[in-house]
Amino acid sequence: MTFQDFNFNEHLTEGILSMGYNTPTLIQEMAIPVILEGKDLIACAQTGTGKTASYLLPVLDQIAKAGAEHTISTLILAPTRELAQQIDQQVEGLAYFTGLSSIAIFGGGDGMAYEQQRRGIQNNVDILIATPGRLITHLSSGVLKLNQVKYLILDEADRMLDMGFLSDIMRIIRDIPAHRQTMLFSATMPGPIRSLAKSIMRDPEQINLATSQPAVGINQQIYKVHETQKAKLITMLLKNTAYTSTIIFANTKEKVKLLYKELRAAHIKASAFHSDFEQSEREKILLDFKNRQLPVIVGTDALSRGIDVEGIDLVINYDVPSDPEDYIHRIGRTARAETTGTAITLVNGRDIRKLKNIEQLIGKNIRENALPPELGEAPVTEERKPFDNRNRNRNRNNFKRKPKQG
Repeated sequence: MTFQDFNFNEHLTEGILSMGYNTPTLIQEMAIPVILEGKDLIACAQTGTGKTASYLLPVLDQIAKAGAEHTISTLILAPTRELAQQIDQQVEGLAYFTGLSSIAIFGGGDGMAYEQQRRGIQNNVDILIATPGRLITHLSSGVLKLNQVKYLILDEADRMLDMGFLSDIMRIIRDIPAHRQTMLFSATMPGPIRSLAKSIMRDPEQINLATSQPAVGINQQIYKVHETQKAKLITMLLKNTAYTSTIIFANTKEKVKLLYKELRAAHIKASAFHSDFEQSEREKILLDFKNRQLPVIVGTDALSRGIDVEGIDLVINYDVPSDPEDYIHRIGRTARAETTGTAITLVNGRDIRKLKNIEQLIGKNIRENALPPELGEAPVTEERKPFDNRNRNRNRNNFKRKPKQG
């Protein structure tokens, strides 16, 4: 199957081909027909599966074919400014030949940024991409009206609920026409997400890709280390290997700062990425990383869902994440778009239980590497038993589409 099989608007097809896209991913192949049929949709898919295009393409197609006046007909809610900007950039590329326009609005900037967003909203855009808090600010000012919205998309809905945006989302929905098409995309599907979907959607179709599995192309490895050995091991890995694009995740901002200093002291070109930076600084870091001018970024989990860059060949977990799902999101930054990549996790003696939970989730043991002898002895931990796959959840289909009632 190719994108031309969807019979998109010719100008949209031109944009797709100009970006080098030809064959849809599984989530795109499943979601696009449902959206084109005008149905509400709940889609559960992990990071890196191409979900953004799976909703942008059919919505852009419908707007282009309608040929209506330029007004805000589509609202996309996203949890972070980084994701909002990436969606906006993808709209710009896909819609380049259609004449359709978009704007991303988000917090974190100065008064000038707010004013630019305010003027942009009044400039007859077709698609509005927003973080919930900043959107409410514009709604409250009276300058923004959402009474023409036909398509509502919640991207990374689980992340938005984790960040406490539920009440903001419900406040925003009150300003949108009840007669609309709603699409909800999430990497996980906990109870609160299902409750949200039930309250804002009409008989939605459901698509569920096996969400708790890393991409096949990821080479997963662990090292058992003492805390004091972590920075030295990372320095060795970066200096003695051919990795050209690396993300390192730590659990706290303080550890991000400390590791960044260690890498700089070792003459490794790197940048920290955390909330102390101004928005303009964060944008510059991500742009340099995307353009291969910056080989290493050190950040927290906020980065794991906010960056969409192909060609990342190494992800390092400086700390084992507490939530196994966060492990999936972190290592999903590599091996995107059918490429390969490496994910290395550093495990201290206290993190063995977290490692077991991750292996339970992914259904296999992660390969353990021997610590380089010059770093000293690794911590002594309980023996890791081969993983028993028989007791896992048996529902491991590649995808599941909700059967039609009737």
